[in-house]
Amino acid sequence: MARYTGSVCRLCRREGEKLFLKGDRCYSSKCAVERRSYAPGQHGQGRRGKPSEYGIQLREKQKLRRIYGVLEAQMRRYFDLAERRPGVTGENLLQLLERRLDNVVYRLGLAGSRAEARQLVRHGHFTVNGKKVNIPSYLVSVGDEIQLKESSKKSTRIQELLEELGARSVPEWLELDVENAKGRVLSLPTREQIDTPIEEHLIIEYYSR
Repeated sequence: MARYTGSVCRLCRREGEKLFLKGDRCYSSKCAVERRSYAPGQHGQGRRGKPSEYGIQLREKQKLRRIYGVLEAQMRRYFDLAERRPGVTGENLLQLLERRLDNVVYRLGLAGSRAEARQLVRHGHFTVNGKKVNIPSYLVSVGDEIQLKESSKKSTRIQELLEELGARSVPEWLELDVENAKGRVLSLPTREQIDTPIEEHLIIEYYSR
């Protein structure tokens, strides 16, 4: 299955809420959800019937996939892994997604969106504990240090990001060193520290059918 390459604003409109897929644009008046709050497509403004229980579960699962930018096969693997771990499966699932390197780069403010973070990681702009890692799905662990490569700071876009570094709040489970453009994983995120607007129990019910 290929990765979605269409307009990400359509994804937000389909879910009926902001998923913050385009960074700063999502906070401006240019946001598609602000301008057109109805679903995309020919029948987007038409009346829709009451969704079924399955439909509600499916939409929540799709929303989570789109927020973190993962494919269906990846999401299924994360669920299987979360289910095998001790603790609450839904919380385990969100914790695994938060630990992805592209998400951590975004959370630290070293990218404007998760999509941009994924691209920067793939292009080898970051190191983990001093070693280059170009796999967006790489799972960070407690104590890991994520740093922007010195040679990457010459990029115009990265210079723009560095000028704004520190302006966005960083989750409690991460630590940001603005001067050196690096971050550290202080602990694994708890459910209370994950602000993703998701009802994870619906996703667990979807995959447990």
